[in-house]
Amino acid sequence: MTAPRFDRPRFEADPLNLFVVVETGDHHATILDGDRFERLARFPTRFALHGGPKFTPDGRYVYFASRDGWISKYDLWSLKLLTEVRAGINTRNAAVSSDGRYVIVGNYLPHTVAILDARDLVPLKLIEAKDEKGSSSRVSAVYDAAPRKSFVVALKDVPELWEISYDDNAAPIYAGLVHDYRLGEGAAIPGKLNPRRTRLDEVLDDFFFDPSYANLIGAARRESGDAGGGQVVNLDVRRRIARLDLPGMPHLASGISWRWQGRTVMVTPNLKEGVLSVIETGDWKIVKQIPTLGPGFFMRSHENSRYAFVDSMMSAAKDTLQVIDKATLERVAELRPAPGKTLAHVEFTRDGRYALASLWEEDGAIIVFDAQTLKEVKRIPMRKPVGKYNVWNKISRSEGTSH
Repeated sequence: MTAPRFDRPRFEADPLNLFVVVETGDHHATILDGDRFERLARFPTRFALHGGPKFTPDGRYVYFASRDGWISKYDLWSLKLLTEVRAGINTRNAAVSSDGRYVIVGNYLPHTVAILDARDLVPLKLIEAKDEKGSSSRVSAVYDAAPRKSFVVALKDVPELWEISYDDNAAPIYAGLVHDYRLGEGAAIPGKLNPRRTRLDEVLDDFFFDPSYANLIGAARRESGDAGGGQVVNLDVRRRIARLDLPGMPHLASGISWRWQGRTVMVTPNLKEGVLSVIETGDWKIVKQIPTLGPGFFMRSHENSRYAFVDSMMSAAKDTLQVIDKATLERVAELRPAPGKTLAHVEFTRDGRYALASLWEEDGAIIVFDAQTLKEVKRIPMRKPVGKYNVWNKISRSEGTSH
């Protein structure tokens, strides 16, 4: 389908302060004005969206990935669905290149990475997820590393990490450097849209980047239910440079970073234990373990806010958001606006003035808090809303949101 010829949004709201809200209760999405907190549109989505919607660099288009492999492109200016394609059977997530040209899709089934043309979702390339020996693997995550002009791919079943450049001037990949079983001695393949392999000692299937995007922190989710600690991988030298003694199962993909006492720290919630791990980048030491009320899934902040918010949605305290002072690294407040009901996934407005949380129930709501006073401002009824994603915070790679 050809994109409508709109040269401006069809509404008066700030197009960069919109929220895309995923409502899992009846498989819909809402486009929410982040200034007035009013709906601009609500439309059906594919079944069980996963991995969060991803935006083009200008914030105009958003892409959704469903668990059953459908990739959908939606125009936030015209408020219309444009096109869809099926890129897998069991899909983990998708990412959009920082130049807006490509969409990458990671699949559990089949074991593939699909690369699509972002304009019309026409498939450009399908890469089998196999290690150097030909062993097949599920793809557990794909993310855009914008400063590097590349995608980074995590493999769930083999100890390799891939970096796929979309830079037109990417250097060739040589067999001796990438340990690629498909290449003969001295052979080379183009550096663009081909995986550059990093060998690891153990599987890494969940990670997040430091602010430079040169390093990533990752962990493997073992069958035993823990993550077996963490590892730091440098994408330039393509090897592990540090180990981290992380408890339980850190949810690294939801980690965020901020400046603390002149240093950058990265903080991650935990899916198995009631703790936030505060990690100093550079020496990769654990600065502090902040106790929480129970295991949590999401953590969010904003560069203009003194606070970070974390849930404990996998515990008896599922109805309570905890507020962390980013200067003191202490838990300073608890928000419990709907006792007994699940409260999760905070996202901030573009300016950081308001924090929106999901009341994750069939008769749920988006609850808007003043991010300074922590008082409730508004409640917007929705059907089991889970994630909400602010256009500006995502395309500007705000330090308070996952990337």
